[in-house]
Amino acid sequence: MAVRFGSFREFYPSYLAQHRNHRCRQLHFVGTTLFVVQSAAALLLRQPWLLLSGVVAGYGFAWVGHFFFEKNRPATFTHPFYSLIGDFAMARDILAGRIRW
Repeated sequence: MAVRFGSFREFYPSYLAQHRNHRCRQLHFVGTTLFVVQSAAALLLRQPWLLLSGVVAGYGFAWVGHFFFEKNRPATFTHPFYSLIGDFAMARDILAGRIRW
């Protein structure tokens, strides 16, 4: 049974604990960046398939990080909304230098 969190603030430390391996974090960052770039391109070029490919790229990179480096189950499966926010929060924290790249 999944642990319930009352807020993202409660969830984020657990999310970070599932991303201790720096390769996993790097793959998440690349996936999140690809998602943002492809989503922007989808809007600018009016090409919906780019949005879908951005989602596939984002989750693909992240899941490779979990399955091959962290060797754990992605939080997406138990907390999809908080996990999505966590991806962006971790990318922000990597860019700000609060989390090691």
